[in-house]
Amino acid sequence: MTQTLPTAADVDRAAALLGPVIPPTPLQRADRLSALTGLEVWLKREDLTPVRSYKARGAYTVLAGLTEEERSRGVTCASAGNHAQGVAFACARAGVHATIFLPRTTPRQKRDRVAALGGDQVEVVIAGEAYDDAAVAAADFAAASGATVVPAFDHAGIVAGQGTVAAEILAQSAELGWQPDALVLPVGGAGLIAGCLTVLGERLPGVRVVAAEPAGAASLAAALDAGGPVELDTVDPFVDGAAVRRVGDLTYRAVAEAGALVDLSIAAVPEGLICVEMLDLYQVDGIIAEPAGALAPAALRLPADSPAGLAPGSRVVVVVSGGNNDVSRYADIVERALVHEGLKHYFLVEFPQEPGALRRFLDDVLGPDDDITLFEYTKRNSRETGPALVGIEMQSPDDLAGLLARMAESRLRVEKVPPDSPLFGFVLS
Repeated sequence: MTQTLPTAADVDRAAALLGPVIPPTPLQRADRLSALTGLEVWLKREDLTPVRSYKARGAYTVLAGLTEEERSRGVTCASAGNHAQGVAFACARAGVHATIFLPRTTPRQKRDRVAALGGDQVEVVIAGEAYDDAAVAAADFAAASGATVVPAFDHAGIVAGQGTVAAEILAQSAELGWQPDALVLPVGGAGLIAGCLTVLGERLPGVRVVAAEPAGAASLAAALDAGGPVELDTVDPFVDGAAVRRVGDLTYRAVAEAGALVDLSIAAVPEGLICVEMLDLYQVDGIIAEPAGALAPAALRLPADSPAGLAPGSRVVVVVSGGNNDVSRYADIVERALVHEGLKHYFLVEFPQEPGALRRFLDDVLGPDDDITLFEYTKRNSRETGPALVGIEMQSPDDLAGLLARMAESRLRVEKVPPDSPLFGFVLS
């Protein structure tokens, strides 16, 4: 059955429901990003909700719309992250029982957080190795029990609830005496941007809206190009909160319809640039953002001629959509950031299997400020040469040209490992 698209009035009704449950999140001026970009940047801090993401907005809106019979049968969902936490929080507040299916790969910290947010109203079930396995288990459970499935994004109530983010932005900016010239919104399944465009198309038509997608999971751009939702062949899972293979049918329709009323553009943000912004948010601004949470702020760092390019001095609101980052991921984040900035490179080097070969490499090839961060080598007595995987970190991207020139002058056979090589995935694993 085709769902009816929500309206701005539906978003207002969702806001009235959410008011006693989720206080408005702050709208804060971002001095660092303003200085970096030449824009007047304001952050909408959805990482400061009780579940550290905007997901509880839509979940609670759906639960509030259930009939008494539906409430008695409970709800279910599948998730590996923020959606599960949003549903758990909403169920605890609404007094509705939920059975939440998580894949076995979900970190224990997230499992515990879901259970803590839901309390007695939530039963956590571990099902399968991946999200798709958990989704099948949730669907089977719903069919057998009559529980209502709470989707992550493709539902009118979810869209209306997420649209309250834009309603709050307009109200908060009006209190400050201005209205945004542009908004930058992160995109995964498109529930958030669908809800926000529903509001903006009616109440601030013509405003510039940048939809920021991970470059490795640009499902909204693919849908708009194809004239409808399509499945991506491959998805980079790093930005896990926005790594969606296919946008929803309802969310696509909402974006296509309301997007025609604003100045909408799509920006693909490289995962490495997201890591750079995550580190700056943490180290400079004191904001813990997950990869999807840093997606929209990172879009401001794209080249000025990219789809995200905004006129200098524009007043832009950027949604920091989530702060549920696992501390164990920071080593990978630092690595990806260094590679993106051109400060770290990997090479396959054929060393002659003779004394002094490594010393000559250090003396003749490495620059004075270059640092070897990885050296994987296995000696084979049956060969005259042996390959080594070498990681080199430098002080400036400009140092690479000199390093490559010295490598070319040496007697060594050297091959640079490009970031899109399968071998690079091994290095970053």
